[in-house]
This record gives sequence, C-alpha cells and structure tokens, in this order.
Amino acid sequence: MANPSGSPRATTVADPAMLFHEVSGEGPPVVLLHGLAGSGRWWAKNIDALMARFRIYAVDLAGFGGSRRLGRFRLDEAVASLIAWMDSAKIVRASVVGHSMGGLVAARLAAEAPDRVDRLILVDAAFLTFEPGKTKLALGLLRSFWSMQRDIILLLTRDSLRAHPLSLGFATLDLLATDWRPMLSRIRAPTLIIWGEHDTLTPESIGRQIAASIPDARLVFIPGAGHNAMLDRPDAFNAEVIAFLG
Repeated sequence: MANPSGSPRATTVADPAMLFHEVSGEGPPVVLLHGLAGSGRWWAKNIDALMARFRIYAVDLAGFGGSRRLGRFRLDEAVASLIAWMDSAKIVRASVVGHSMGGLVAARLAAEAPDRVDRLILVDAAFLTFEPGKTKLALGLLRSFWSMQRDIILLLTRDSLRAHPLSLGFATLDLLATDWRPMLSRIRAPTLIIWGEHDTLTPESIGRQIAASIPDARLVFIPGAGHNAMLDRPDAFNAEVIAFLG
C-alpha cells in the first residue's frame, strides 16, 4: 500500500494466539474488519486517508489472510477472538468498521461488549437472514461478481487462495444460518451504515432494515458503488467515515 503522508505504518505479526494485523497512523484507534474470503488488504484504498487522523488497525480474522494459521473461521467464535486480540494489543476501546461478514462481527461486538466500541460503522453488512432464499442469494452473488472491477476480482481470488481450506465453507454456512437480528436493538454505540447504491449481494433493503433495528443509526448510500463500497468509491467512502468519526 502506498503511504504518501509519511505517517507511521508497520506490519505486526501476532504471537500464535493473536490475529495478524497492520497498524497505521496515530490518533484514536479504529479497527477495520474485512468480509468473507477477504483480508486487511481490502482497505488498501482507505488506509492512507484514514491514518492521517486515526490509528488504524486492519485485522485479518482467524482463518483468513495472515491469520490462516489460527485455523478455520467460525462466526460464533469471532467476537471472543477479537476481544482477546484487543486485550493483547492494549486497545481498551475503539471505533470499529466492518464490511460484509466483518459487519456481523462488528455489530455483535458492539452488542455484547459495548464498553469496547466507541463508534460503529457497518459497510454492506451481510445480515443475509434479512433476505432469505438460496436462489436469490446465488443470483445476487453472480451479479456482484461480474460487476466487480478487475483489480477487486484479482484481490478476491488471491485472498480466497490464502484462506484456511475450511474457513470459506464454514463461514458461508454460518452466514446463511445465523440470525443476529435480535442483537441489533442492543447496540448503543453511535452507528453509521454505509451501503453501495448498486449492491446486488446485500440489497439496500437489508441496509434499511439494519438501520431501523439499531437505535438512532444513520444510513447513507454511496452512489455508483456495489457490495464493496470502500473499494468501488473510496473517496466518497473515506469522506463519510472521516466525517462520522470526527
């Protein structure tokens, strides 16, 4: 990733019990959580803008990217893993940004450990049980894939190959089977929901239902963006995040 600002950036490889992460910049802590088959590299177009104001932690969830060695990913274990990592990294409280599957993890962290989350940003969060139906999901996935930019398809392919062999399968099953809607009303952190205007994988109806379920949440749509709003329209995305986090 480029670093034109000259602010501190260092790659940190955790001890065997920790999550791989990259640390950038100085200021209030902000944790970035990637989606299914992803890694911290999915924030490549956002880190330079955000690190000018915040200390950014781009985390690879267990079973993905640099955290592949920690074994397969399970959604119901992700929050405990993240809290253990925050403790080890001496992060008492942070703002948390979660994309797609990472949005589920971020939302559950905010609901179950409210003292650890300052502000919450959910980006095209994969609350798939809001829109049940395997056929509809499969069609949305195909449309989403074919509408991706070439560099995003290459990134997805590389990160899929880097993932633990069982992580993709178990994570997909967890996404389809887990209904976390009841937890949303327990979130008390100020919440911004960012949605790609043309997201076909998690359509705007999901974003609207999430916004209606979290007290005082605000929903914004990124014009021209699909499921990966932070990569599709990084300038607009970065501006929304910076304005919300202050």
